[in-house]
Amino acid sequence: MLCLRRRIAVSTAVVVGIALALLAAGYVYLLTLPGVGDAEQRAEQILDENGGTPVPEPPPAKLAAATVSVEDENFYSSAFLDVLKGVGRAALASLETSEDPGGSTIAQQLAKRLYPHGGGLGGTLEEIGLGVKLSLNYSHAEVLAMYLDSIYYGNGYWGAAAAARGYFHTSVADLTWGEASMLAGLPQAPSAYDPVHHLALARQRQRHVLDQLVVNGYLSAAAADAAFAERLPLKPAAPAARGSADPATAASSESPAATVIAAAKPSLNSAGEP
Repeated sequence: MLCLRRRIAVSTAVVVGIALALLAAGYVYLLTLPGVGDAEQRAEQILDENGGTPVPEPPPAKLAAATVSVEDENFYSSAFLDVLKGVGRAALASLETSEDPGGSTIAQQLAKRLYPHGGGLGGTLEEIGLGVKLSLNYSHAEVLAMYLDSIYYGNGYWGAAAAARGYFHTSVADLTWGEASMLAGLPQAPSAYDPVHHLALARQRQRHVLDQLVVNGYLSAAAADAAFAERLPLKPAAPAARGSADPATAASSESPAATVIAAAKPSLNSAGEP
């Protein structure tokens, strides 16, 4: 019995020692990375360069819930989970040295947008580290607002505010669940999910976002179905109101007549609130 206790004690000490060493190494690595005190200024610069406007802070509830549900369902947890999630991405990056393995948290995606870096293992580790620094230095509302301001939604719309106004002629605060779920699905692939030119794919992506809202407890299944059944008038904005397109994901520059998503069910007056 005494021998077993000693083995357990030694094993515990080894595990604790390794954990402390990893934490120390991680802390030292964070110190080598750039500071993130200028993150808000960088996000504002992206908007200024592309004619966008900032979202309110905190971001409106529907768009926030839809974005978090589909992009990073652990967003409101601690930064420690960001590290755990990032470790897996770093392992993949070590095998795929020339490609981003995906699976970034919102903070890591923001870091990649605001602080461009190389690919492979080194780039992934830097993205993880900067994401942690952003999470530690800014509130969840601030990180989410910067993310929504700095991403591309297709058709020349930079930032969620420009996308809401351009696609639906409304403000982000007045988005319905149907509209919010449509917008939240666009950043992953703005050209492929462009609702103006690829409506069927955009609808599939919207359905996925709504399903994630149900999984994460923001909507009931019935409310998600009602949101999917909403009639969404898609109205591309005038060319003068558009910013420059993201060169990596630029959508077609054509501006067809206003498209209306017709569904089998009528829209909810309550915008699908559960």
